[in-house]
Amino acid sequence: MVADPVWPGYGRLLFPLNGPLGADVTLEEASELLPWFTHINPSTTVAVLNDLHRRAAAGERVFFDLYTAEEKQQDPTKNDTGLFVFKDDHDGKVAIVNAGGAFVYVGALHDSFPQAPGLSRRGYNAFALIYRPGARTGAEDLARAIAFVHEHATELGVDATGYSLWGGSAGARLANQLGTNGTGAYGEVDYPRPAAVITQYTGLSDVSGNEPPTYACVGTGDQIANASTMRRRIDAIRANGTEAEIDVYPGLEHGFGLGEGTVAEGWLDRAVGFWRRQVA
Repeated sequence: MVADPVWPGYGRLLFPLNGPLGADVTLEEASELLPWFTHINPSTTVAVLNDLHRRAAAGERVFFDLYTAEEKQQDPTKNDTGLFVFKDDHDGKVAIVNAGGAFVYVGALHDSFPQAPGLSRRGYNAFALIYRPGARTGAEDLARAIAFVHEHATELGVDATGYSLWGGSAGARLANQLGTNGTGAYGEVDYPRPAAVITQYTGLSDVSGNEPPTYACVGTGDQIANASTMRRRIDAIRANGTEAEIDVYPGLEHGFGLGEGTVAEGWLDRAVGFWRRQVA
């Protein structure tokens, strides 16, 4: 799949870049590429990649670079970035989804690719960001992605107003960073902050009073992102007068993604409902 000419130059970005991807690795073994994630569903992964392949083969543009050739030459790490696009049929609003991976890799196969088409089916234009792992570099890439969507909204056929930022684990930290600090803090023009930030299983505890409306979900069995810590943060955001909600799922571990077949299944609809209320 990496070498398939249907996605020239970016097929490798479909998969985690944290280690060598042997030619004999199959999608059935996806869980081996994704440490710290649970409830990985290979059939969902295959369905998303098949859809991306079909759309690309039909001539639809499914990937956009974030940086120019000159920027990549100056900093080769920027070659490992970009936006995969899951469009709605209409000029709908935008969700940018950021996978986790402990800032070691980007686990898009489980933590953003499945969520993005789910958002597209619900009437939104979803962009799955492949960023450079790292709290600062990831935030810079997310800031650039927000800028890209705003600057190219007409070309992309999207409504950039009232956009949302989504993320799990490390990706949730990035969504929170940009939601709170804005794009100007990371080297871009100061674009409007998101209408909502949607976060999964992140142990972030800081509250500045500048947070946008925030939805969160986590499991009580999470040994990485403590559910009580997340609940206290949501309570603190709410105490500042900002709308915030959290769903806590008994026994669920870290990195459950869509939560298919678990007590968390359906959280995506609750998160979408939260976002909709912010832009109503």
